[in-house]
Amino acid sequence: MGCTYHYDVLVIGAGHAGVEAACAAARLGARTALLTTNCDTVGQMSCNPAIGGVGKAQLVREVDALGGVMGRAIDATGIQFRVLNRSKGPAMHGPRAQADKKLYQMEVKRLVEETAQLDLRQETVDDLLLEPVAADSGEPAWRIAGVRVRGDAEYRAAAVVLTTGTFLQAVMHTGEAKTDGGRAGEGTTSGVSRALQRAGIALDRFKTGTPCRLSATSIDFARLDVQVGDAVPQPFSFLTAAIEQEQMVCWITKTSPAIHDLIRANLHRAPMFTGQIESRGPRYCPSIEDKVVRFADKESHQLFLEPEGRRTREIYVNGISTSLPRDVQDAMVRMVPGLERAVIMRYGYAVEYDYCPPDQLFATLESKRIARLFCAGQINGTTGYEEAAAQGLLAGANAARVAAGRDPLVLAREDSYIGVLVDDLVTRGVDEPYRMFTSRAEHRLALRHDNADRRLTPLAATIGLADPHRVERLAAKTAEIEATLATLAAHRVEGVTLADLLKRPEVGWADCVARLPALATVSPDVATQIEHDIRYAGYVALDRERIERQRRHAERPIPAGFDYAGVRHLRAEAREQLARIRPQTLGQAGRVRGITPADLALVLLHLEGTK
Repeated sequence: MGCTYHYDVLVIGAGHAGVEAACAAARLGARTALLTTNCDTVGQMSCNPAIGGVGKAQLVREVDALGGVMGRAIDATGIQFRVLNRSKGPAMHGPRAQADKKLYQMEVKRLVEETAQLDLRQETVDDLLLEPVAADSGEPAWRIAGVRVRGDAEYRAAAVVLTTGTFLQAVMHTGEAKTDGGRAGEGTTSGVSRALQRAGIALDRFKTGTPCRLSATSIDFARLDVQVGDAVPQPFSFLTAAIEQEQMVCWITKTSPAIHDLIRANLHRAPMFTGQIESRGPRYCPSIEDKVVRFADKESHQLFLEPEGRRTREIYVNGISTSLPRDVQDAMVRMVPGLERAVIMRYGYAVEYDYCPPDQLFATLESKRIARLFCAGQINGTTGYEEAAAQGLLAGANAARVAAGRDPLVLAREDSYIGVLVDDLVTRGVDEPYRMFTSRAEHRLALRHDNADRRLTPLAATIGLADPHRVERLAAKTAEIEATLATLAAHRVEGVTLADLLKRPEVGWADCVARLPALATVSPDVATQIEHDIRYAGYVALDRERIERQRRHAERPIPAGFDYAGVRHLRAEAREQLARIRPQTLGQAGRVRGITPADLALVLLHLEGTK
């Protein structure tokens, strides 16, 4: 008889989703175990050595506002910080940071190891321990009790979070060559996939890819354009006062028509075009061969050469993700200006892996089929470290709350990008790897990255996700904002207050300081918040009015076992979709793919008639 270990929450996988899930569960007081096949790869950046970007930065700052790990780790280990989309409005700004890849991983591991109530364990999960449940229609048919690991041991817990990344029945492709594994140098697992299927959970396949890495000693940097970071780096964590480490530069080059001709001549050896890879990859991060085919009229594509760290000469080539054969990668790279003598340290490859279509989850990220099983990250059909971290935090928090018998946490799409992400996944599903964009958030003027702490830290404090230090910092910031707003409202220039003056598009904070020098002592973060709040107050107020009008019906709950077949005149397609997704509210039902306002009206009429 093997060993049995008992915990409140188990988290399977220690990537970006798993780390946030485990730390969130532990912060809420749950005795938590984080199981990973290799303790040396906790928080590893499998692909690009960077955090943030347009849409993604909002997720990172929200994770941080809720007490998460990612923002603090990148602030401590970043090597270049830049705010993207500066020429656009603040709702579109996207802070991004290059990371020292190994140092980031080590910092995340340190934060995990220092988290109370959390045990990091090197284990490979082979099976899920499931118990049948005698449930009514619409209720889960199974309940998870734990997992079985290699070596004849079991871990038992009240709730389990799956964050398996790209490792479920994964296959790597480089040209015609295929290797089992979810990441270069690492293996795969099939036991979890089989267990999910036995419980009636549908699986599908996606693919992702990564570019080659080059030796910096073989690159002619004089032929490349230099890309520098911001003069004043902007932190991701609301706990970081300033970024003090020296920044490094990146470089830009581009492909050419000759390179595109080489790729076209070798498409018969590209797994994506030979049928060797049948699954779909991320449309917004395509391989170089996919770019050449889809954008045949473009003569070149930009490539960004990004250092992988301060103490390595390895360079990540952003923009040339590929699964072409090795000899084609060698030839292709050496045709790029500045890379004529480049030496490839690691070849690019594609990975195919299992995922669980996320419309099989509730908005808490709990499985509809297996009670107390939560899923987060690429297992839900998403792509990106930031999307994974956001899901992980929510899943881990809910696993801990369920284990403790508390009500679950649901984040609304009008209150957070995390809410948008999760609502999109569980109501609309995915037909390609999901990536966050600002365009997905209809209330983005209010959901800026700069105000994430004011939006979410009070909630985090209420439920126990935020520590006292974070709460104190927010309280001090809020007090400074209120005092400064009072000063702006009280000081008049040419018959108008400084607050009214700041509403004008041609007036900035510097103009207010010039008129009232005492404002020079206001912290930059507070000044930015006030400027944005005042400038967009009218638009945000109108948006809030629309939200409140929609909420009247949107919050109407739909019973778990609601019989859509009994709704007269409801279209067959709508019946099928709603019965499969089982939305929890009328608003959620309205966001299910293919559901029309007329369908919703019929469902509401039926609900009213069954009071």
